[in-house]
Amino acid sequence: MSLQMTLGAITLDCPEPLSLAEFYEKATGLEPHPKSNADFAGLNRADGLFIGFQRVDHYRAPTWPDQTVPQQLHICFNVETEDDLDETEAQLLEWGAGKPNHQPHDEAKARVLTDPAGHPFCLIKR
Repeated sequence: MSLQMTLGAITLDCPEPLSLAEFYEKATGLEPHPKSNADFAGLNRADGLFIGFQRVDHYRAPTWPDQTVPQQLHICFNVETEDDLDETEAQLLEWGAGKPNHQPHDEAKARVLTDPAGHPFCLIKR
């Protein structure tokens, strides 16, 4: 028996859904969901993929690479060239991303950043 599943949504816990949705909207170009609000915000992709951001009281950001508070989720985004990697990183940092001191990959090929709520994600040169 083979299951036929497609990914429909990814939801991230965070303290401020609208703010985190705005960060990812700038980073990905996805469209804001029209019913986004202070408790739950979302972004839509044309093929139906939905990224949601839900308010969590007493949210604790991941402490990656330390596992005191596990990373909870990890997303990877692709870029085409090393120049794209540098430019994308610089723009994301300007928009509020962080860059942990620990970088486990060759920085010419990949970078680990954190979104404004502390979720780690990678930029990867394809």
